[in-house]
Amino acid sequence: MKPNYDDRRDNVEKLQDMVKNTLENIEKAEESMAFASPEEREKIREKNHRREEAIEAMRAEIKDEARAREKGYEL
Repeated sequence: MKPNYDDRRDNVEKLQDMVKNTLENIEKAEESMAFASPEEREKIREKNHRREEAIEAMRAEIKDEARAREKGYEL
């Protein structure tokens, strides 16, 4: 069997899309808080906090991938 080639050429763009989508989800969740119970609002806040942490990690990964791209993905 042939191993799968790790094609990283579009990772930066994929990660940027993921950040954009996550930011949109945060915004939608915040809008829904107007109609949520106090318990639901707290759950939304907690989830948005986790989303913000994920965004930080994705942005760090974008920087890593951009550097790797500039270096031609050399190890």
